[in-house]
Amino acid sequence: MSPATAVTSAPLAVETVLRAVEGPGAGAVTTFVGLVRDHNQGRRVLWLDYEAYAPLAEKALGLIVDEAQARWAGARMAIHHRTGRLEIGEASVVIAVATPHRADAFAACRYAIERIKQIVPIWKHEHFEGGEVWIEGATADATDTAARETALRIACA
Repeated sequence: MSPATAVTSAPLAVETVLRAVEGPGAGAVTTFVGLVRDHNQGRRVLWLDYEAYAPLAEKALGLIVDEAQARWAGARMAIHHRTGRLEIGEASVVIAVATPHRADAFAACRYAIERIKQIVPIWKHEHFEGGEVWIEGATADATDTAARETALRIACA
């Protein structure tokens, strides 16, 4: 696990992810913190379980970091994702991006969350009042150019 990417059962700390992108040349830093919400599709959510094949998930996170650094000059990105049981309000993912300019920081951060949903093998098991369901996880091949372009289009809209 590099400081830039992590898949862990430990609670996530925004400060840790921010420290991973510190350095000269940054004119902007954006963060995204995905939280477990108490509702989904009209149901009251009780908790979530995230499962991952950590070595492959970390490799995919590293690929996202590499893609962002190739697209946005001077970008530094860190992504940490949680696994295991998460309660309402807990952070499931933290992304930080430092770039020379704010527009690039926002776009790269949005790109990262879109790509995570596309290519990172992490699965969400939602427990709600009256039942449970697995929420479909990543389905795109990491080398699928069309998927990458879709994430880029969303990020730069």
